[in-house]
Formats: sequence, structure tokens, C-alpha cells
Amino acid sequence: MVRGALPLASGLWLLASALPSGAQVVHDGQFWFNATIFGGVGSVAYFAEVQPRVGDGLSRLDQLILRPAIGWKLDDRLSLYQGYARVESTPLGGRAFGEDRSFQQVNWEIGRIGRLKLSSRTRFEQRWQTNGRDVGFRLREQVRAAYPLTDAKGSVSALGWVETFVALNDTDWGARAGFDRVRAFVGLEIPVVDRSTIELGYMNQTVNAPARVEMDHVLSLSVLYRP
Repeated sequence: MVRGALPLASGLWLLASALPSGAQVVHDGQFWFNATIFGGVGSVAYFAEVQPRVGDGLSRLDQLILRPAIGWKLDDRLSLYQGYARVESTPLGGRAFGEDRSFQQVNWEIGRIGRLKLSSRTRFEQRWQTNGRDVGFRLREQVRAAYPLTDAKGSVSALGWVETFVALNDTDWGARAGFDRVRAFVGLEIPVVDRSTIELGYMNQTVNAPARVEMDHVLSLSVLYRP
């Protein structure tokens, strides 16, 4: 359990170090739901996800993400993907806008330390928004740790992960090069049918917004279907 908490501890450190000194912090309660299907034929792999996000004190849908990808399994531990995401956002007090993303992704099953299972996901995004003409480049790195709570096969696992986002350039629609945001999650990974799982827990998202810091407290529910 101590090892399983390492990603959370790292995330909390990143949250603290990323906050600009003296910046106003704006808090929000949110609910994020993620439904993803994974599959493949031979070495060809794919996934497709839909992710509605409810914000503004759990009062309204403020973002919807559709994200399919196709890839290639190099071996049992390493997979490469090319994907596309469509993001529809309706920020409070602002104009609705859309975003198209092309992304390349590397999934790596790092291995085990005792019962602790480690994995990572690296994603490089090219982003276009409807309220500007520039292309934004962003790098995302997620490290996950899962620790079974019992020795039984199919045990529920304690789950923690941290994902850091770094913008690589400035854009005319508001992106600024440097630290963009960090997410830290702690919760449970619950097996349901075959290899399918449910992930339920708390996620903290800290966003480096202009002139302030946005801190979202998120109830996160993910249903991951693996036929």
C-alpha cells in the first residue's frame, strides 16, 4: 500500500511546486465519466473512448471528449498508437469552442516490484482550436501504480496515477509554453468481467490558467471494456 501511494505523493509534490507564488486559487467540484473499449486483431490494437465532464459545482456539462486511436503492439509490454480527439468545451462565462487533436501515444507496461504493477503512458498532441489559427504542441506523461489488496486472482487493487502536461509553444488561442496542468488520482481498480475493469476514485487537477490557478476536485469513474 505504501508503494501504491508513491504516484499520489509525487503528484502532490508536483501540485505544490507548480503553483505560482501568491496566485489566486479557484476551486471547482466536478464529475468525470470515461467509457473506453480496447481491442485488437493480432498485433493491431485500437481503443475508443467517450468522456463527458460535469463541472461548475456539478451543475452542467462543460466538456465532452471523443477519442479513437489505432496502433501496433510491439510486444506484450509496449504499444504505439496514432489517434484523434474531438473536444467540445463550454466554459463558464465564456464562448463555447471546439478543439481537434492529433496525437501519438506510447503505452509501456514497466513491470512489477513485488505485487506493485507499474505502467506509463506518453502522449504527444497537436492541437487546433476554433478560436484561433495556431497549432499547439503538448506533451503528456502519466505514471500508474496498481497494488492488489489480496492475493486472490481478480483482486481489487489500490490505484494511483499522476499525469503531467507541458505545453511546448505559445498560440494565439491562449496556450503558453511551459507547465500546463497536473492530475493526481487515488482510488480503486475493480475487475468486473474477464479483463474489463472499473476505476473509481478522487482526482485533483491543477491548471496553470492566466492570472490564477484552477484546482478541480473530481469524482472520477472510468469503465474500461476489454472484450
